[in-house]
Amino acid sequence: MRHSRVRTSVIAVAATAALALTACGGKQDRTSDTAASGGSGADSCTATAGQITIATGNSTGVYYALGGGLAQLISTNTDLKATAAETGASVQNIQQLVDKKYDIAFSLADTAADAVTGKGAFEGKKADVKALARIYSNYTQVVVSKKSGITKVEDFKGKRISTGSPKSGTEVIANRLIEAAGLDPAKDVKAQRLDLTKTVDGMKDGSIDGLVWSGGLPTGGITDLMTSMGDQVQFVDITPLLPKLQEANPVYAEDVIPSATYKTATDAKTVVVPNLLLVRSDMSEGNACALTKLIFDKKSDLEKVHPAAKDLDPATAKEADPVELHPGSKKALDGLG
Repeated sequence: MRHSRVRTSVIAVAATAALALTACGGKQDRTSDTAASGGSGADSCTATAGQITIATGNSTGVYYALGGGLAQLISTNTDLKATAAETGASVQNIQQLVDKKYDIAFSLADTAADAVTGKGAFEGKKADVKALARIYSNYTQVVVSKKSGITKVEDFKGKRISTGSPKSGTEVIANRLIEAAGLDPAKDVKAQRLDLTKTVDGMKDGSIDGLVWSGGLPTGGITDLMTSMGDQVQFVDITPLLPKLQEANPVYAEDVIPSATYKTATDAKTVVVPNLLLVRSDMSEGNACALTKLIFDKKSDLEKVHPAAKDLDPATAKEADPVELHPGSKKALDGLG
């Protein structure tokens, strides 16, 4: 992992606001069959004409920002017209991708692994999805009120902890963290299953003791919290639980949140997990190839939307195991070297 992730939220917020007006829309009940699986150029590296929808995440998170940027890129540079929608994130995204309510979905790699292997929230229901690419990494950001007395995840017992939106990747990793600490998420923790906006509001008014959030750097909601509450809140080091997390899924790794990200006194050690862009297996090879190539050809445009896009790298984009890479994406990435 590179540690050159010194970012400013001003760029992200400005770019997100501009793109949200042009690229984000509500989810559609049906998507274009032509865009998904047919039409001319299905076996080339050219996108067909049609409509395409993107499942993102909470409005103050990086998925939402980059999803809006990606929708604009697709609409501007291909014959596809794309819209991006706010969602509860990973688990919900995959479920609704499979149900054909969306055509592209952002997801944490651990949730995607559960989906294709039929584990966790997908127990007995393997999802027939493929990866367009591995993109940037999410940082598990555990922030607590200092007056709560929490210094480690084991201290969550009896506390009011926001574990993220229902059916989100944040909720998946939050529950795994709690279990790794020897606690029962359903009994030992007063779980608040809230999106990030409501979570930050709860931290500010004192109705929540702490939060777990999985997102890129910087996440707008966390910037707001750290700016508003300053030395009243602190990050919790969760890396002692990493070995147990890796027993559940080997994709978890250690990294740090640089102090400059949220203007904290020191770097914060944490656990990271990659993000994937997912599609259904029936997406045409031409569309998958064209969309994947577009993401990396126009990387600089996505960096203007959010600095997390700086981590887009063709060299690691294929590393989506156990999720299979879409054949069209493999074709595009092979061409990029």
